[in-house]
Amino acid sequence: MYNLSSHFLPIEDDLLAENWQSSQIGHCIAKHTSTVFPEITNAKIAFFSVAEFEGTENKCSDFSAIRKEFYKLHFADLPPLVDLGSLQLMPTKKESFKQIEKVCATLLENGIIPMLIGGGQDISYAIYKAYASIGKIITFTSVDNAFDLGTEEDKIHSHSYLSKMIAFQPNHLFNYCNIGYQSYFESPAAIEMLDKINFDTFRLGHVKANLFEVEPLMRNTDFLSFDLSAIASAYAPANVHAGPNGFDGAESCSIMRYAGLSDKITACGIFEYHRELDIGNQTAKLMAQMFWYFLDGFKQRKNELNPNLNECTKYTVSFDDGVNEVVFYKSNKTGRWWIGVPFSTTEKEKKDNYFVACSYRDYEQSNQGEPPERWIKTYQKLN
Repeated sequence: MYNLSSHFLPIEDDLLAENWQSSQIGHCIAKHTSTVFPEITNAKIAFFSVAEFEGTENKCSDFSAIRKEFYKLHFADLPPLVDLGSLQLMPTKKESFKQIEKVCATLLENGIIPMLIGGGQDISYAIYKAYASIGKIITFTSVDNAFDLGTEEDKIHSHSYLSKMIAFQPNHLFNYCNIGYQSYFESPAAIEMLDKINFDTFRLGHVKANLFEVEPLMRNTDFLSFDLSAIASAYAPANVHAGPNGFDGAESCSIMRYAGLSDKITACGIFEYHRELDIGNQTAKLMAQMFWYFLDGFKQRKNELNPNLNECTKYTVSFDDGVNEVVFYKSNKTGRWWIGVPFSTTEKEKKDNYFVACSYRDYEQSNQGEPPERWIKTYQKLN
């Protein structure tokens, strides 16, 4: 494995001096100290901070408050987890992004989930390029109060990184999904444009009223990027763009738990933390608990990336035209649902199925004569 130790600074000495109880994360996690870099060969998750904030108004180079709150939490049978420390930045933003890309690509290639604290959310672009560098086509999901499209003329920034991701060639973005955007922050043209290219966007109010629908979205996601601006300021004030509306603390933790449960997610990060705006470490505490819930979900993964057809009940829904049909699969083991979307790689090959995670609600909708939107969009992408 590529040597990562030279790319990281050790964690703060005061965190090492704490007398953690045996069940606290601070006792169980393998840490990067001034004398020891953790062995990552058997690690499943690598936790680290990235103080790259050139492209954001949320300036923070000290993440010790989040670490301390994270280390305080009790966790039974912690998954193999290492704290690599703080990524050592380079003289320019371009070089720092290349550093992030290289580190994340190394972790991904070795089956280790990068779990980041940021820093600007435009770091997501560097992580996307890490996937591209190893030839992985992904679904990228952002929990955010806006899309961060920007314009073609904008430099890479926390409010413009998505357009750079979409424009990147060769394309490695199969799907983009936004969870929690607030309509008054986005133009109707932007919403319509993303819909036309078959991307998924879900308004804050819809998600709050149907939080269980986040579960299949996470099962379709490879990389989750969580912007603190998506959380109401009453729960996470440490963000320049925090507002009165957004997810509450419990909802944010539920989203992260769904992410941890997803067998497909291989990278996640929480971004846009501004320590000077925090009140009584409230945001730091919430972020720590959100990471805890990700680990709690990860611990309960079922090794069910796609349905095991021998352990599923198959449901076929035919439509009134007598031609089209949608095939659903329900796991007899976990109760999870998938839709089979037919596609072929060449004209001569017979149709195969691309499996899309869905919910029972999609099945109910199909029985009402309406194909699920996620089936339609995936079919259009594949065919």
